[in-house]
Amino acid sequence: MIKRGALILVAVLAVGLAGFAAFAWRPAIARIAPPAASSFSPQLVAQGEILAGAGYCATCHTAKGGKPFAGGYPMQTSFGTIYSSNITPDPETGVGAWSQAAFARAMRQGVAQNGSHLFPAFPYDHFNKLTDADIAALYAFIMTRPPVSAPPVRNRLPFPLNIRALQAGWKLLFFHPQPFAPNPARGAEWNRGAYLAEGLSHCGACHTPRNALGAERKDKAYAGAPIDNWVAPPLTRANPSPAPWTEDELFAYLRSGVARYHGVSAGPMAPVVHAGLSKLPDSDIHALATYFGEIGGGQAREADTGPVVEKALAADRLGTGLQYDAPARLYAAACASCHYNNAKGPNPLRPDLALNSAVNLDDPTNLIRVTLYGLDAKSGAPGIVMPGFARFSDADVARIAAYLRATRTTKAPWPDLEKKVAAIRAQGKGKE
Repeated sequence: MIKRGALILVAVLAVGLAGFAAFAWRPAIARIAPPAASSFSPQLVAQGEILAGAGYCATCHTAKGGKPFAGGYPMQTSFGTIYSSNITPDPETGVGAWSQAAFARAMRQGVAQNGSHLFPAFPYDHFNKLTDADIAALYAFIMTRPPVSAPPVRNRLPFPLNIRALQAGWKLLFFHPQPFAPNPARGAEWNRGAYLAEGLSHCGACHTPRNALGAERKDKAYAGAPIDNWVAPPLTRANPSPAPWTEDELFAYLRSGVARYHGVSAGPMAPVVHAGLSKLPDSDIHALATYFGEIGGGQAREADTGPVVEKALAADRLGTGLQYDAPARLYAAACASCHYNNAKGPNPLRPDLALNSAVNLDDPTNLIRVTLYGLDAKSGAPGIVMPGFARFSDADVARIAAYLRATRTTKAPWPDLEKKVAAIRAQGKGKE
């Protein structure tokens, strides 16, 4: 009887595995000879270059010190490390043998030319919204890059998560591809911003929290999330910045990396601004600002800006005479000379810390990372450098953070700051 039950169980499992294999199977699309660069019009390639920038293709497909688009860039996930693939037109190790149909399937369905499923670290759950014209332009740009022979770096994922066929199950649960549908109740500019944010620029990939299986939580869209040892702040009305993110502030920040009332881009956001979005026309940046200005409620709060800034400037003067107060003295010696603003208003090149989201977030990670490692000339305002203070002890960095939290906000103190500083220091500077 036991033997018979075991045989039935084995048979059920075999049928189930066979059924799942049939469900997960995708056919290969025939390989082609790499198309000649001259087969694509210069206008199409130029448009593809703009789109590839806005989709951060080079950022994710270029390893540090490696050739552009040749892959090998490590992406840390809660399941292990996934390395980006070579998307140069090399026919053996890249995508040179991919037809436009194979390229489009990868973008829209997350399936490679050979039929294998792609891991969702490649954001096909956003790229599926792209138009045929934009995919054609991206294909033209990619296929006209210099081919690079770069074999794939082996992902570091535990068994069975390294089995690509299992991604079919993930897709069944979380991936429901649909083309972008304009909202008829919104104007053309808002819809253009939505198309860029939800599709090509996949803003939610960083700013939306994920569930236990790594899928974006659609009920928490743009609610903020940890990314590459930083915190991507909420883009919704939950954003803690005291000054509203108006359309003007958003445009300035996304165009230049500098916003008068919100500081400068840092961490993973710096290449988004200075490399990714830099080739988009002003009209597209305005569209993104319109879209996120409404999501964050910035325009509705525009009248709050004056009183909030006045309060922040008053806070700048706190502690300037308290030489007996050790944290105030430490802040005055290390930070105040650069971050002090006068009554005329904040200088965007010396961000006012009472207005800065890093001081107002529930998590002190961003403030601690900038304090420890500073900002180089490629981040924030081009050519402006903030020195790091990694030479300070964990206790001193914690004192500065606690002092700013207490004097520049009305929020609760951050707990266990010294331990947090030690943990972030142990992570190292990372990908900034």
